[in-house]
This record gives sequence, C-alpha cells and structure tokens, in this order.
Amino acid sequence: MSTGDEHPIPKVALVGHPNVGKTTLFNQLTGERRKVGNYAGVTVEKISATIYTPHGHQMELVDLPGTYSLTPSSPDERVTRDVLLGDLDGEESPQLVISVVDASSLERHLPLTLQLIELGLPVIVALNQVDRAEAKGLRLNPQVLTDELGVPVVACQATSGKGIVQLKQALRFPLPPASERRWKGNAAVEHAIADLTKQLESQGLERPEAHALQLLGESDYRTQAQPHLSRVAQAAALDVAADLIKQNHNPEEEISALRSQTIRRAISAAAHEMGDEGETFSDKIDRVALHPIGGWTLFAAIMFAIFWSIFRFAEVPMGWVEAGVGFIKDKVGGMLPEGDLNSLLTDGIIEGVGAVVIFLPQILLLFFLIGLLEGSGYMARATFLMDRVMARVGLSGKSFLPLLSGYACAIPGVMATRSISSNKQRLLTILVLPWQSCTARLPVYAILIPLLIPSILGQTTMMFFIYFLGTGTALLVAWLLSKRIGIGEAAPHFLLELPPYRLPDFGYVFRHVIDRGLAFLKKAGSLILGIVIILWALGTYPKAPEGESQFDHSAMGCIGNFLEPVVKPLGWDARLGTATLASFAAREVFVSQVAVSFAIEEDEDDEEAFRDQIRSAIKTSEKPDGSPAYPPLVVLSVLIFYIYALQCLPTTAVVQRETKSWKWALAQLAGMSIFAYLAAFIVYQGGTFLGF
Repeated sequence: MSTGDEHPIPKVALVGHPNVGKTTLFNQLTGERRKVGNYAGVTVEKISATIYTPHGHQMELVDLPGTYSLTPSSPDERVTRDVLLGDLDGEESPQLVISVVDASSLERHLPLTLQLIELGLPVIVALNQVDRAEAKGLRLNPQVLTDELGVPVVACQATSGKGIVQLKQALRFPLPPASERRWKGNAAVEHAIADLTKQLESQGLERPEAHALQLLGESDYRTQAQPHLSRVAQAAALDVAADLIKQNHNPEEEISALRSQTIRRAISAAAHEMGDEGETFSDKIDRVALHPIGGWTLFAAIMFAIFWSIFRFAEVPMGWVEAGVGFIKDKVGGMLPEGDLNSLLTDGIIEGVGAVVIFLPQILLLFFLIGLLEGSGYMARATFLMDRVMARVGLSGKSFLPLLSGYACAIPGVMATRSISSNKQRLLTILVLPWQSCTARLPVYAILIPLLIPSILGQTTMMFFIYFLGTGTALLVAWLLSKRIGIGEAAPHFLLELPPYRLPDFGYVFRHVIDRGLAFLKKAGSLILGIVIILWALGTYPKAPEGESQFDHSAMGCIGNFLEPVVKPLGWDARLGTATLASFAAREVFVSQVAVSFAIEEDEDDEEAFRDQIRSAIKTSEKPDGSPAYPPLVVLSVLIFYIYALQCLPTTAVVQRETKSWKWALAQLAGMSIFAYLAAFIVYQGGTFLGF
C-alpha cells in the first residue's frame, strides 16, 4: 500500500489503557471513517482508518485493544503486544505509536508509555482528559514532560476536540525519530541487556533491544513458546536471566523499579498541585453510585427504567414499521393475481419478515440506552459493583461487560470475553452468557407477556423479572460449573479504570445503534428470510381440501403432529411445537411461524397491530372440548422455555470459534435446551398440580 510511488503509507498505532478515551480520540482523528475486521489468525477485532495530516500526508491509524502494560493477561492484550513487537503473522508492525494517557492519573498510565518508548519506535503522547486533571487541582506542563520522556507530549481533550489539530500536526512526515530508553540500570543489568540484544540481532530479529527488554522484564515471555522467537533466542534469554539471578539480580523486579523511578522523576518535574479543590463532580456522584446500598438501588432503578422504556417509547415507531409493512404488502398483493406466488410474497416473505422487523425499534432503543450507559462512564461503576457478586460464583468483574452485552446479542458478548485474563473465567462466562435475555427474544416476549399481564407497569415488572431470572440462573450455573471445570489457575486481581462521568459521544452511540440495526436487518434479510420461505412452503403444501384446516394437512402440520407427544408434557400442541423447532435457527422466527400456522390475514383498514392479531389468535384458540387451547399456564411454559433455550445457531458457531472446541459449543446447545425443557415441564406440571 502506498501513496503513489513516493512513500508507503505509515501505520500509526493508538495504544492506551481501557476507558482512557481512546475510541473517542480515534473518532476525532479519523472523522469516524473506520474499517472493522479481524487480525489474521485470531478472532480479536481490528479497527483502522485512513487519516490525513494537516501537511497532506496519508496515514493508517489502527486502534489497538486496550492494555495496562505490555505484559499481557488476556487475548486482547496479547494481540496489542504482538502487533507492537512485530510478532503477529500477516500484520506489519507500526511505524509510530500514539500513547493515550489520562492526565489525571499519570502514575498509573506512564508505565505503559515508558514500555512503548522502549520499543524503539517514534512515540507521541496524547495527554487526554486535561480538564479532569485540572478539576482535581493538578497543573501539568506538557513541555517539561516532553523533556523528561524525550517524546512529543500533546495536551488534548478528546470529548470536546481540544488539542486534536495539534496532535495531527505532531504526525509529521518524515516521522519523528525514536526516543532512547529513559532509564539505565546497574552494570550487570546493562551488560545483560546488551549481551542479549547482540545475540538477537545476529539472528535477524526486528528491534532486538525491544525484544531483549521484553524477554528479561517478563518471565512468561521467555519461558513460554513464542511463535516468532526461535528456540535459540529463548534459550539465550533464559541463559542471560539465569546469569543475572546467580549474581543476586532479579531482572523483572529491577527493570520494573527503574521504570518507576523514571516515572516519579517525570511527574515530580511536570505536575504541580494547585491546592485542594475538593471533590470533583465524578467523586460526588460516586458517593451514591458506589455506595453499598445506594449503588445497588441506583443500578436496579436504571435497569428498571430501561425495560420500561423499551415498552413505552417504542410503541409509536413500531406502529410506523407496521404501517410500512402493511403498505408494501398491499401494493405487492395488488400487482399480482391470486395464487401461490402472491401468497409467497405477501403472506410468506413480507408478512413473515415484517413480523420480525416490527420489533426493530425496541432493539434499537435497547442498544441506544446501553450505549448511553457506556458513554457516560456509569457502566464502569456497574462493573465495579458486580465484581464482588461475580467473585462469589467463580467469575470476575471483567465478566460483567460481556454478560451485559449479552442483553443486546450473545455473539458480541461472547467475543467480548477476550478481555478476561483467566481461561477458566472466560470459559465460564461464555458458557452461561446466552442465558442473558438478548434482543432476539424481545419479539417473543412482546407477544407473550401482554397475554399474561395487560398493564404497561405490570409488563415492565414482568420483563424486569425475566432479565433477573436469566441473569440469576447464569450466575448460579457459573457457580456450579466453577467447581467442576478443571482449569487450575489462580484468579487474577481485578483491575478497572473508572473514567469520569461525561456526556456520551452521541455520534459514536448513534453509529453503534445504526450498525447493530443494520446487522439485525441483514439477519432478517438473509437467515430469517430463508427460514420464512421454507416455513411458508411447509405450511402451504400439500394443499388441504376446501373447507378443511390447511395446517392439519400441510407438511408443517405433519411435523407438528410428530412433535406433539414430545411437547405435550409442556402443555403445548403441534403449532407451538413447530414454532419452537423453527426458532432454534433464530428465535425471532417464532412470531412468523405462529402467524403462518394460524393463517392470520392482516386487515389494512384495522388499526389493531399485527402482534395483537397473533395474541388474539392464541387467546381465542380452543380445544375440541371447547376449553382454551393456550391458557395462561401454557403461555408461561412457553415463556420459560424461551428464557432458557439456546435457540441461535450463529451463537453456537461463534462459541466454537472462541473456545476452539465443538465439544463445549455442542454441550452448551444441548445442555441449555434440556434445561429449558425441564424448566417448562416443571412450570406447567407444577401449575397443573396446584390447580392453576
């Protein structure tokens, strides 16, 4: 890749702690022109964009996964280290690094910056959140910090765009030279570094001193197999480290101490207290948000408000979608003569896909509200609150964010577990995560809950209980599995950066909502469309004699009759059995299949929503003896099954990819299906026994 024939496009890496504002800074620098993919050979997401400096030079900006140091404790952090060292297959190492630092927490953030400088690459420090530092009574001198670190330091505020122009100007071409290492050890340590550097250089290793420092400063890096380091290189590192130890030197501890001394000296010179400014705005809120009682009360209130909003505020746009679907169906139906083709397009494709797309406003609203929580800084507080709960069931606070992502969709939630350093905790999180009620279940809940509870407040309470039940079950199963999964390792310390409270980056939130909405529509236009066509064909053929039930004579009816003995103990009949079976490919199909099985025809002049027609069909259906076919106990049985069943084959595929094991993926699918069946059985049979 090049800009004409003159120069290759420089690759610039954006590196920093999680929650330091790296994503916001990336958006400010790139204008949100991002490309998303995966790094070769791994499932970690790669985010990059092309930017132009004020001097007219083109560069590729890569947002590397957040990391606290170049000593990785998770798959995400390992990718960051390997990219920077040039150790990742198919990935060219960057020519320049932007180190994003929280100006109010220099002592925590500068160790990573010092490690980046030691890589032998040009480094620019983006001193972000300077307003937060000033609010804490800290005055910083970027020029003094530049002199101390030997690299350009640019003060900025990513959320407001302050300092972005200056940061772009620092991205000059030719690139600034690399800074020299900022510390010097005793004679023994320096001799060991020089000796190992020389040996690695003789083997043609890129940036030999950077690898030498990594090998001496991180025991795991030199003792565990590294794909890009030869056995000779690792043997040399082991020998040099052993020689140091014989001389009563601990390379890890001494290198870490030298870095700390350098950082303290730099902070002492560049940062000055302006006096006690008292509590910051974030501190005042955290007195409530992190309180042992007040914090949990606030968390519960926020979650309840989210579920209430999903029902209350999505009604109007859902009506718009329904009207649009009805308009399209009416127009297409009027253009074609009566017959199977007309039925396929209107009753099958438009009606079936429309029955799913109608819930798009609820799904978008959920993504929007979660995005606001993340962007405001509250999500980190919720993670902190949940850490103690997670620890009791064998998980860590880092499991909370993937589990919360599972409320939106299990697939990104499973992928988000890459930030968990413990293999055992990561596997446990993946196995229980699909019990979080994802947005694909919303269409089912939206149909069934009003059949049980008519009021909006009651429906909100029921929805809150459903989410609580799914999450509670996930934590209980995690506790049980943690005692049986034999991955012996000590749980690492939970480390979390609490960002300041701030206005969310609405551009990022809206773009995320649009991306997730398009992903949902893509799913509806591919997987669900294909399923809907198959279901229409199974429900249409063979044709029933005039005056008789089409469902009973169709192939779908035959499948339902075959399934009925299996689902009868749950209180279900053939219709519910076939709808549930079809939704194992995608839960949203339940609504379409129920509509097809009841042969619901939409009246364009009727203001009643399409979903109300489905509820009416369920509510008024009767058995041959005249009793209700689907009393509330049966509806509750179906609801319980959908809370617990893993009806999403794409999730199973992603679990296999993340765990690299079909055993775990299929065991999860089978285990959750059996659990759901037993739960629905207990609810129905128990309710029948008690006379409900």
